[in-house]
Amino acid sequence: MRIDCVVNGVFRRADDVWAGESLLHVLRERLGLPGAKNACEQGECGSCTVYLDGEPVCACLVPAGQARGRDVVTVEGLGDGDELHPVQRAFVAAGAVQCGFCTPGLVVAVHDLLARTPSPADGEIREALAGNLCRCTGYEKILTAVRLAAGREHES
Repeated sequence: MRIDCVVNGVFRRADDVWAGESLLHVLRERLGLPGAKNACEQGECGSCTVYLDGEPVCACLVPAGQARGRDVVTVEGLGDGDELHPVQRAFVAAGAVQCGFCTPGLVVAVHDLLARTPSPADGEIREALAGNLCRCTGYEKILTAVRLAAGREHES
């Protein structure tokens, strides 16, 4: 099947997509956007989180055909050209990027959280990130990055 959709603001086409193929596979392997990571393939870890029509979804669980005619935004599409998005910059500044495997999903989740709640309390941050797993950190630097992106960098 053919999938036509808008990805990161650009019309994209993927041909010969098979019926069981995930949006994650299409993004990574057919469209060359490796930001969303393939980890659990069960929607449990959050590493593949992208926006689909403005809603965060686990791309590993979305059949590619469901993206036809829709708008997809990946972690690569959050910034402005070569400029990182403030959430991405906060992750770098806080040292919240370790192996980097969970980072794209966390960045998208934080982006979504801050769009809904510009200055979230720590409990709100923890709840918003509950669907994202990280094996490298104790999450404290990730929380620091969220506080930094929200303008609460001096709180802990």
